[in-house]
Amino acid sequence: MRVRTFFLIFVFMSSSFLFPQGSEELIAQADQLYDQMKDMETAQAALDLYRKAVPGTEDKYEAYWRLSRILYYVGAHTESKKEKKIIFSQGIYYAKKAVESESEKPDGYYWLGVNYGVYGEARGVLKSLFLVDDIKEAMNKVIELDRSYEDGGPDRVMGRVYFKLPGFAGGSKDKSLEHLLKSKEYGPNDALTRIYLAETYLDFKEIEKAREELEYVLNMEPDSHWITGVDEYKEEARKLLQDKKFKKKE
Repeated sequence: MRVRTFFLIFVFMSSSFLFPQGSEELIAQADQLYDQMKDMETAQAALDLYRKAVPGTEDKYEAYWRLSRILYYVGAHTESKKEKKIIFSQGIYYAKKAVESESEKPDGYYWLGVNYGVYGEARGVLKSLFLVDDIKEAMNKVIELDRSYEDGGPDRVMGRVYFKLPGFAGGSKDKSLEHLLKSKEYGPNDALTRIYLAETYLDFKEIEKAREELEYVLNMEPDSHWITGVDEYKEEARKLLQDKKFKKKE
């Protein structure tokens, strides 16, 4: 698989220099790389193609929101917090451009909210409370336009926001549970939703419900694709199951 992916990268990047290509073709090539993305090399190649697509089209929406999406994945797999903040800031920029281009489509709003959220995580929760309203506004717009987007993505993000926020800033475990259960309706096989749901259940001391969610993740088919992240979430599920809350009393 890695050899085939390398071949695709070589072909796409070489042809973009040798033969002038239209924006739609560049986006299609980048999408193909994105769909097979398993490492930073492939992600960077897709990012480069999306960037090349922007100048060649009057309707830049499709390139803008995809740039925001790929920047999220690149940032999520970058170690340095300083670099993360730079990358996520770029993701925010392109998502805003997408929203400006098409104000009644969900993609721009969703990746805007996602990049706001991870940018805030890189800064630290207390330093990023000013972003909360922007995240909620973006996700509420996605809920209005297409609640099923990204397998219940807007509710997944909202559920996590309410879980992470301290009470004085509007955090609510009840609202977290409400949103995550709704997200699970739209994406029952989304591993991240189930991880988040398990953590919320643990806060409610719903131990068996939390265990059920984590065991579901552990029994999912393995997949190292960055998009689904199943293998990463399996490891997270194993760690969570080591929590002392799961240990039975003698």
